[in-house]
Amino acid sequence: MRIKKDFNVQIGERVRLARDAAGFTQEQLAERVGVSPQYVSDLERGVVGLSVPTLRRICLALHISSDSILFGGLAEDEVSEIAEKCRLLPREQLRILSDIIDRYAEAVQLAEHTQP
Repeated sequence: MRIKKDFNVQIGERVRLARDAAGFTQEQLAERVGVSPQYVSDLERGVVGLSVPTLRRICLALHISSDSILFGGLAEDEVSEIAEKCRLLPREQLRILSDIIDRYAEAVQLAEHTQP
């Protein structure tokens, strides 16, 4: 029987919470990350640790920051969470999102100026 390290248990819990928040099963996350469902189960229970490449794939699959997995609670601010998600987007998608935000801001400003 493997001995669980506190650090691995904490990381595993954060992975489980992020997976649940994303609405994925262990099997779905495993498929997206390229690992076995058993590995995801072991990871979430703190039985195994994870490598940097696996951490990166998990973060990309769940659209979260590595800080939130490694340290927890650092991305509490909603703007920081949105910014982190934006950092994960390919350049073209980020440009499109930026255009959408610009148009939204213009519409909000216009609506504020036209309200009685």
